[in-house]
Amino acid sequence: MSHYDAIIVGSGPGGAMAADALVRRGGKVLMLERGGWVRRDPTSHAPESVAMLSEHYSALTPYAADTDTGVRQNGAFHCVGGQSVFYGAVALRYRERDFLSDPRDPSGAEWPVGYREFEPCYTRAERLLHVSGDTGADPTEPFRSGRYSQASPPLSDGGSALHAAARRRGLRPFRPPLAIARAGSTRPACVGCGACNGFACAVGAKGDASVVVNALLGRGLELRTGAAVVRILSEGSRVTGVQYQDVATGELHRVFGDSIVLAAGALATPHLILGSGLQFQNPGGAVIGRYLTRHCNAVICGYFAKRPPFARLSYKEFAVQDFYFGHPAYPELGGIGSIQQEALPAAMVERELPRPLRPFGRAMLSHLAGLIVMTEDEPRWTNRVALDRRNVSVLGLPGLRVHHRYAPRDLARRRVLITEAKKILAAAGAAASVARAIDTFSHALGTVRMGLDPLTSALDGAGRFRGFHNLYVVDGSALPTSAAVNPSLTIAANGLRVADGIGMSGTTGHRDVVLERRVAFHARA
Repeated sequence: MSHYDAIIVGSGPGGAMAADALVRRGGKVLMLERGGWVRRDPTSHAPESVAMLSEHYSALTPYAADTDTGVRQNGAFHCVGGQSVFYGAVALRYRERDFLSDPRDPSGAEWPVGYREFEPCYTRAERLLHVSGDTGADPTEPFRSGRYSQASPPLSDGGSALHAAARRRGLRPFRPPLAIARAGSTRPACVGCGACNGFACAVGAKGDASVVVNALLGRGLELRTGAAVVRILSEGSRVTGVQYQDVATGELHRVFGDSIVLAAGALATPHLILGSGLQFQNPGGAVIGRYLTRHCNAVICGYFAKRPPFARLSYKEFAVQDFYFGHPAYPELGGIGSIQQEALPAAMVERELPRPLRPFGRAMLSHLAGLIVMTEDEPRWTNRVALDRRNVSVLGLPGLRVHHRYAPRDLARRRVLITEAKKILAAAGAAASVARAIDTFSHALGTVRMGLDPLTSALDGAGRFRGFHNLYVVDGSALPTSAAVNPSLTIAANGLRVADGIGMSGTTGHRDVVLERRVAFHARA
């Protein structure tokens, strides 16, 4: 029955960074996570441990996804650190222009804060995650107040081959910044095992959110795993706590706090809000679950007749942003997006092959090099998550239905990037290449978006849920637009930014700061 300064639901990048900001100010914080800790040992790199094949991808509360490719049942990642445990560690910032309104966007999405307000939090997040990179190498890099704490390591033979091929195409390749600890860091250093993307790091060098959570335990953060939150409790214009179910025993528990911070993800957070009926007290309640974005991505595999030097790339070493703000041949499309190197885990390659060809999957892998293209998809009213009360999960939660279709401009931009990626692979010596669209929700964003207009956004500029003065959202659902870069660092930075403005009892003078921000925001709105 302890009372907390804040209760955080979810342990991904947003929740972990919010916890860090609150604990560093002396807060007593409870974090609730449905999953458990991911084991870190040599089995972390086993084929059955990759991403969606791992035990941490759960269908405990499945959702029905209706996308361009059809209808299917999906699960979700449940573990300390969330999906970041399995990410490729790319830590790119949104560009300054990404915070500006796009006149081509019909949804009215707008950021209530700009890049300058995010920049200090980007810097803090990079330090907490031990991000290494080459300052100034990215031709579209936004303003930075400081250099990366560590430089990128030397390129491998495979990375050098991709860079040389892109330069022959007249492009400006660079090594993307990575949240991977190097030699000389205070964390275990990368050992170059070749299993970053899609796997948990066996030695703990990768800067996923679990690293941040682990460092806070015993310092003001209490973590309860196996705790599936099923309801947000409220009285009037304030939330008082949450109800959660112990996944192992089925027992229900209630915990109470001064503030509730939702960080369960862009699908689970609106699921919880809608299931708790909080949308009816929010002037922007109609948009909750709407404007789902997830990037319009594809993987391009190049086949090399002779075994290329790409088979043992340990992490992503290659990125191209030359088309980020547009392509000279397609001015009508606006910003196009980015191209990055993509690791191809053997287990996932075999899974995608027709069954008769799967025995040849590993042999083929040594002749493949992968690139991923990433375009920003438009926030659309019809792209949404919604409750399905006809199907109730084992936790007693109503089911969730997800509907998503890409706009014609999204698909056109992806086609442009696929063409450019194939040209790079051909310049590197690929005999042939094939593209496959990505149909996951790994970059899901926007379903409880922040904004200036209370009628078209569920959150204000402080990340506060409208209608309740002590409920906040810090996961990807808060981001009104997706940009065309990996979102994890922006989610992390936003978690720090929002938590900095959460008042706590016993924090001298902080409530005055919150009031000043509130007045300034409404004056601007």
